[in-house]
Amino acid sequence: MSSDRPPLRSLLFVPGTRTEWLAKAAAAGADAAILDLEDAVPQAGKGAARARVAEAVARATGDMALFVRINPLDGWASAEDLRAITHARLAGVVLPKVAGEGDVRLADRLLSWCEREHGLPEGHITLVPLLESAAALRAAYDIGRAAPRVAYLGAVTGKGGDVERAVGYRWSPEGTETLALRARVLLDVRAAGAPCPVAGLWTNIADLDGLRAFAEQNRSLGYEGMMAIHPSHVPVINEVFSPTPEELARYARMIAAMEEAQGHGAGAITFEGEMVDEAMATRARVAIDTYGKNPETFGTSQRP
Repeated sequence: MSSDRPPLRSLLFVPGTRTEWLAKAAAAGADAAILDLEDAVPQAGKGAARARVAEAVARATGDMALFVRINPLDGWASAEDLRAITHARLAGVVLPKVAGEGDVRLADRLLSWCEREHGLPEGHITLVPLLESAAALRAAYDIGRAAPRVAYLGAVTGKGGDVERAVGYRWSPEGTETLALRARVLLDVRAAGAPCPVAGLWTNIADLDGLRAFAEQNRSLGYEGMMAIHPSHVPVINEVFSPTPEELARYARMIAAMEEAQGHGAGAITFEGEMVDEAMATRARVAIDTYGKNPETFGTSQRP
């Protein structure tokens, strides 16, 4: 089921109290918006924000995927969040403060109940656990395997956030202190079979060069997207996590060359100075299928 989730390059947080900002997220080109009911909403305003977010999800007509970050699973607020926001238009739920696989299984059961209540097929709504403690980061593999609906899982290592406090590193723009952590979590997520891993965050709004370098680093590790906190970050992230037209053209030539060679019984060929076999051609086909039809608008017509 989770293998059907499309990749998302950019997932932009939007405060649950400012649902009108969804238009800004869409205008920026975000593949997805995450309406935030947790950190972005003061305790006294939780109920009003929940109602506002539920209305925004139900009334949404655009193609941008919509997620909601609910409150932690340590009280009734999260269950009330799930009942209020469940809708056919909801792409996924972002689950904060995950302690381990038990939290994911509980959220999965609650979502299944909400889906049945709303006449939706089980697994319609994606679950995105946030790994915000040392224990959760260490359990990334088990968390990724805890429910078939888990996707878009990864290490989110923003400056001054929960992960920095939990691990104790000193953040730097170069990201060297979290590189090994992000790489290990990514390997755990891939091994668990959870699709489309995403990383994040870059909190310096004005430093787009630093954002690009950090995004390039995450892309090189194998992440497929990033969470973001400001609309100005979205175009940079989308560009980094998309192949260039030149790369897509080369993939197309590679596929054609491999298919011609295979027609003559060859299993590997020299292509533009490099050895190419079926494994590389398969990767090229995936890229063409994902991005090749209309790379400029990738993500705007796809929803999990």
